[in-house]
Amino acid sequence: MRAHQARAAKALDVQTEPGGEFWGWAGRTLGAPARTAAGAPAWLRLVSAPAGKASGKLWEGALDAQHTFGDLDGHRPALLGVHDVFDDGTAYRAELSVRVGQPVLSDDPILQHDLQLPGSWWTDLSEALEKVSATATDRVAVRQQYMDRAIPQFVGIPAPAVTCWTTAHSDLHWANLTAPLRILDWEGWGRAPEGFDAATLFAYTLLQPDTTTRVRDVFPVLGSPAGLAAEATVCAMLLQTVARGDNLALEDQLRTWSEELRRR
Repeated sequence: MRAHQARAAKALDVQTEPGGEFWGWAGRTLGAPARTAAGAPAWLRLVSAPAGKASGKLWEGALDAQHTFGDLDGHRPALLGVHDVFDDGTAYRAELSVRVGQPVLSDDPILQHDLQLPGSWWTDLSEALEKVSATATDRVAVRQQYMDRAIPQFVGIPAPAVTCWTTAHSDLHWANLTAPLRILDWEGWGRAPEGFDAATLFAYTLLQPDTTTRVRDVFPVLGSPAGLAAEATVCAMLLQTVARGDNLALEDQLRTWSEELRRR
């Protein structure tokens, strides 16, 4: 991966900087700080996949997001360039983006401590997600077939009817957010039940009651009939990860949430 990253840096005319190397899940991605030829700070991310799987929603997510949203009024790091290479049955895609100067709000997707964020930050988040939700796309983040199967299995109710499908970031957790607001990691964005991003953020906030209350206040779709399908979907998705041994810190709170959903 490092050798391919070095070749991609040369192709994109950037210099990687020492320190700050970041490996993604299972070594599938490798990120590093870089500088453009003009000296601007950038981030070079290399993703790999078997050549036969180098397509589809996740592979094209960042590029599709750039074409669709641009920098989202400054709340999304713009994609500056892409470089693809195929080598011995493996595909490598290098994505060069504007570097975000602020650290993420949490090193873990699950919020481990309450945050004191200004009202302007919450307003920016709400407005950015509203703009995303109103954008037309044929990308799919959540499928009805999954909801029909997973919600009865993990939440214990029939899949609620979706009153409105909207566009979602679909992975809105605290390790993908900064202050001032930048929303990171646009691989999986697409159509989902209304309120899906709000429900996702709510789920990853369940250990922190004060911030959970703030999420509910900012996103009134939570707790409403319109948001039930999204909430049940997110709850089912995370309970499924618990069944696989992940996100165990959330298990009790997720089960309490599922009980609340069954009573609605």
